[in-house]
Amino acid sequence: MTPNHIPFLDLVTPHRELEHEFVEAFREALRSARFIGGPEVENFEREFADFCGSTHCVGVSNGTDALRFALMAAGVGSGDAVLTVAHTFLATVEAISQCGAEAEFVDVDERTFNMSSMALADYLGACRKDPATGLPLGQRSGRPIKAVLPVHLYGQMADMDAIMGLANEYGLIVVEDACQAQGAEYEAEDGGWRRAGSFGKVAAFSFYPGKNLGACGEAGAVTTNDPEIAKTVRMLREHGQSQKYYHDLEGYNGRLDSIQAAFLRIKLRHLEGWNTQRREAARRYADLFGRAMLGSVVPVEPEWSRAAYHLYVVKVNDRDGLAKHLKAKGIDTGLHYPVPVHLQQCYRERGFDKVSLPVTEQVAQQILSLPMFPGLTLEQQQRVVQEVAAFVGDHLRQGYGGQVASR
Repeated sequence: MTPNHIPFLDLVTPHRELEHEFVEAFREALRSARFIGGPEVENFEREFADFCGSTHCVGVSNGTDALRFALMAAGVGSGDAVLTVAHTFLATVEAISQCGAEAEFVDVDERTFNMSSMALADYLGACRKDPATGLPLGQRSGRPIKAVLPVHLYGQMADMDAIMGLANEYGLIVVEDACQAQGAEYEAEDGGWRRAGSFGKVAAFSFYPGKNLGACGEAGAVTTNDPEIAKTVRMLREHGQSQKYYHDLEGYNGRLDSIQAAFLRIKLRHLEGWNTQRREAARRYADLFGRAMLGSVVPVEPEWSRAAYHLYVVKVNDRDGLAKHLKAKGIDTGLHYPVPVHLQQCYRERGFDKVSLPVTEQVAQQILSLPMFPGLTLEQQQRVVQEVAAFVGDHLRQGYGGQVASR
């Protein structure tokens, strides 16, 4: 670390600022010896449900458990298929396969990197119907498609009105992967802005430390307006117990501990302010890149979206070259994600690699995540943009195809 170093993410500063509150919360846990469940977990669940605009929230041990429990509680299981995207973290598809279902993939929108509603409509329109259930049959697996799982990637929500409309038309459940979208908003056609986690039958969140709302360890949550789904998730997270030592179903050990819940409650009070800072930083990036004649770098935020900017992701033809250049200048970057899920080695035997997802595969070769966090300064962003412009300009002078990719 040097004075000129620009980190990709700053987890130190907010924890320093809130250290006194964290220490007091930890001391209270020691004094009460309530480490699993209890008032801190219950209070966080109520507060986060209110924040998302949902009736119920169930705290769980991590985002992957949140996804798996959400699918299972919604009735997805063996013999079913779920439509999702391959441009996501592996946990999205892990959750589908680990509850006994098969993943089917649609391509992403080349502007937002989220599920393309046009691709979804085309896919569903080409499906045969299951004579028994009337549900569309997966084109790869042949299984009845029970749910669609959009991913609100990088802190921006997918086009939920279009997705919900298609789901209703074809009789599908919608499960939101909101693991990167705490506080992201969408202007629904029925009026008003609604937050991630309030659209589908059920939604899953991750509170991995680097998220906009991050624990000091692992944590996750499920939100829903359905009391039966909430009840089932509560049982799933605690070995299927309806009450202590009475197991109505086979479940998991997926509980949220009280110390992490206490930390999350403290941070939740600051989340709107932190998200505002992220949005302001994104606007500064857009302005600076526009001045540098690099407007095509700026991520697209549709008029119906208020992104929470968990990540600030640009497309560059020579992505690896730019990352190397920025590193040499003391600027950290990230890569989310270099290999789409359908091309991952662990799914090779399932034949996912035979699926055609041209936009997903192209995007995976071009994306690069620039520094983005609350407290990112104008001066730091000016340096980032200056170095991106220098790299692009140098490549253009050399006649090399490393310029910023078009939208």
